[in-house]
Amino acid sequence: MSNFQNTTSSSIIFLLTGVPGLEDFHIWISIPFCFLYITALSGNSLILSAIVTQPSLHEPMYYFLSMLSTTDLGLSISTLVTMLGIFWFDARKISFNACLSQMFFIKLFTVMESSVLLAMAFDRFVAISKPLSYATILTDSRIAQIGVVIVIRGTLTLTPMVALLKRLSFCRSRVLHHSYCFHPDVMKLSCTDTRINSAVGLTALITTAGVDSILILLSYVLIIKTVLSIASPEERKKAFSTCISHIGAVAIFYIPLISLSFVHRFEKQAPPYVHTMIANTYLLIPPVMNPIIYSVKTRQIRRAVIKILHSKDT
Repeated sequence: MSNFQNTTSSSIIFLLTGVPGLEDFHIWISIPFCFLYITALSGNSLILSAIVTQPSLHEPMYYFLSMLSTTDLGLSISTLVTMLGIFWFDARKISFNACLSQMFFIKLFTVMESSVLLAMAFDRFVAISKPLSYATILTDSRIAQIGVVIVIRGTLTLTPMVALLKRLSFCRSRVLHHSYCFHPDVMKLSCTDTRINSAVGLTALITTAGVDSILILLSYVLIIKTVLSIASPEERKKAFSTCISHIGAVAIFYIPLISLSFVHRFEKQAPPYVHTMIANTYLLIPPVMNPIIYSVKTRQIRRAVIKILHSKDT
């Protein structure tokens, strides 16, 4: 058994899946995905460039936005090679170790995005509830510490989940059902008892995105309570308007995640290509939409991005 384990953990090859039943149209399907990747990479790069180069954006809110753009870039890059490799070259093979690495980074950037959204909710709460203490509470050093904690939290939470896959044996089909390595997908192919893996994976999900979503909701309950205590309707409207972009970012992160879980739950009733297309797009929606939302809804970001684009033209 030990020899079999060593073989599976070092030389096993998985086969990734494109869009079942639509393999002849992969080149055409790749066009919208290429557009999404270009939009995500260029949009988040512009946001980062604007925040780094424009002194007027060196404020806590925009520092957190730069963290969000960084995680979105990481999330996009994590799936780009395998997804476009399948669509363009039918490159479906991926080694076990490469699969674990991709899985780790996809999960890490997803957890980091959830954590950053929580930090941004805290930022909005402090800005609205304690405006006079805002600068003293969210100092540059404290924001840097929050960033470090976000990375460490994700790494410590996800390392056991991915490392435990090393103990599994794979004696069934080695065909994965996504264009990237997905933790439940890999577990389904194992002929070893995966109850520990499932428990650790569920614990990681609950203690990250689960806890974050509850705390974000609590933050907005406190924000609404504070805003409703403001006497002036105009001031209430102004306070709420500073949260619109963040609410949009939270929605486009959690709604696709919930949709994917729903499709997984009822996948027998849904055509295979529906399940695959949702799985392929759910990781791309936040990286694509976040720069658009913040550029449209935040005047300072919009001006900074336009300024950078004009400087490149000249």
